[in-house]
Amino acid sequence: MLDESLLDAPEALARADTRGLLRGAAEAGARVRTAARHAAEAGIGDLKPDGRPRAVMVAGPGAAGSCTADLLGALSGGNCPVSLIAPTGVAPAPGALRWTLPGWAGPLDLLVVATPDGTEPGLPRLVEQAYRRGCAIVSVAPGQSPLADAVAQARGLMVPLATAPYGSAPYATGGYATGGYGPGGYGSDPYRGEPHAPGTEDAALAEGALGDAPAPHGTPSVPQPVEPPGTAPDEMAGPALPGTLWALLTPLLLLVDRIGLVSAPPTALQQVADRLDQVAERCGPAIATYTNPAKTLAAELAGALPLLWTEGPVAAATGRRFSGLLATLAGRPALVAELPGALAAHGALLTGAFAGGADPDDFFRDRVEEPEALRARIVLLHDEPVGPVSAVPTARELALAHETAFSELEPAEGTPLESAAELLAITDFAAVYLALASPDRT
Repeated sequence: MLDESLLDAPEALARADTRGLLRGAAEAGARVRTAARHAAEAGIGDLKPDGRPRAVMVAGPGAAGSCTADLLGALSGGNCPVSLIAPTGVAPAPGALRWTLPGWAGPLDLLVVATPDGTEPGLPRLVEQAYRRGCAIVSVAPGQSPLADAVAQARGLMVPLATAPYGSAPYATGGYATGGYGPGGYGSDPYRGEPHAPGTEDAALAEGALGDAPAPHGTPSVPQPVEPPGTAPDEMAGPALPGTLWALLTPLLLLVDRIGLVSAPPTALQQVADRLDQVAERCGPAIATYTNPAKTLAAELAGALPLLWTEGPVAAATGRRFSGLLATLAGRPALVAELPGALAAHGALLTGAFAGGADPDDFFRDRVEEPEALRARIVLLHDEPVGPVSAVPTARELALAHETAFSELEPAEGTPLESAAELLAITDFAAVYLALASPDRT
């Protein structure tokens, strides 16, 4: 069950949010700005690559690797293969995981390592493999970590992870519960401009282990930055938590912009940060459910089996991340499929026990002790307006024909990056609200 009254009680949400999930979702725009500054200090803007790599390989624990690879592949538009190096091992503990380069990897390829931790023993070994093969190496991780040392020794490019600009406390003193941060419960001052971590602007660049010789694949030598304040490796930022994804993704977007895979110059990332701020204002805890798209979606998914139907590469990547967040944060199952294939893949669910038109209830069911049966609910995610060849109208008609409820998310006009930012931000907030308002999760 979902406690819908909690959704419109900002003070109660603040008390329930012991992990700072709403704060993490709200500060995504600030993370983009901070991460872009760290990437500039690391020297990404000074890179002069010889050309596009043959392939981009992405490695990282859990959602840090999978979501990063998924979004980079979706945004690249097929300009270059982007593949995930999945970890292997006999146990889920980080120490038991290992990563292995594919046999074809060589000097023409780029290895990207993304992690909010940096202490996974298998990742430095992967970096050593890449160095021996002659691959170019780029990592986004906490600056003071074993992985950072391994990347420096391998003459790779290390970008310190951008952490929360206002420390590790879930909420700043005052304002959040009462909406004192502005219309969305956060306000225009902290989240509308450049995040201002004390001392960040004065972080000096020091000569690192890159030296003067060029790195593989034409990557020039650049000074390694001293870890700025606000990049502590002990930040409570699991790979699936809202806000962390943008800290990992932003430097890599600037990187792939330099090598010509994705158009993501600093001006485009500023627009992404602004779009994330706008969503934070619309989806903040002080905004009532009936005008809050994230709270509305969370309430609609209560007691439902979400069928996430997507159209477009960005929407597909968003749907897969949303499914992962629903499982990780809210403990809710969800099925993802891309249109038009979703119509056949999930068609049987619209006519079976999960169908919206099935027997709605058992007259003799105990309304207190026995939970209500799950009913399928379609969530349509598309990253572009519905056109003449779109399968979205067919999906709507199918839902109506089978009396199945459906929700729909379409971003406002903008670039593919802005569309990705809006879809990711709304679904991040929705997953958090669903987790916080579920008594069994809090």
